[in-house]
Amino acid sequence: MPISLDAAGRASLEAFVASFPLLPTPPEIASLKHAAVALVVVEGEQADEPSLLLTKRSPNLRTHAAQWALPGGRCDAGETPEQAALRELHEEVALDLPREAILGRLDDYVTRSGYVITPVVVWGGRADGLVANPDEVQSIHFLPIEQLVDPSRLEFTTIPESERPVIRLRIWDNTIHAPTAAFLHQFAEALAGRVTRVAEMEQPVFAWR
Repeated sequence: MPISLDAAGRASLEAFVASFPLLPTPPEIASLKHAAVALVVVEGEQADEPSLLLTKRSPNLRTHAAQWALPGGRCDAGETPEQAALRELHEEVALDLPREAILGRLDDYVTRSGYVITPVVVWGGRADGLVANPDEVQSIHFLPIEQLVDPSRLEFTTIPESERPVIRLRIWDNTIHAPTAAFLHQFAEALAGRVTRVAEMEQPVFAWR
């Protein structure tokens, strides 16, 4: 499914995401910490280039420092994943979007570190004025969707510690892993008209804490 950065493109993507057949909520969610990330469709570095917003986490963070990530974080008490995703966008990159920017969700992912993460699809459009919060974000990046859907950038491997396949996704000259890679892969597969589940895709051992 091609994406255009106009009203018709937004309406088409919103209808598409709304029809995505979500997996049931994981039964273990009640005992886990809940977090949300935002898959934000924005204009990239080139005019009219549909992209997803990515960040490089601050090297000073206590966990997952300097890793590639989607904007997001832990849900506050009483907060929905959609509310958390919009709040984190504002806090991390100064992108202030209304509730109407939410297009829907993809499948939850349970991490090895004890979180269940809900990916929220958001329409950012021609976002400007982005500013990285230095306490959380080292840099802001725009991943062209055309690059994301390139199958040559995706690979799976195995590790002795798990029977589950470890997903790897190459972006530019970097390799990212689950859960971020899993969310990006499911989004790309959905755009291609395929319902691909990612809940069983494994994280590398260094991300288990």
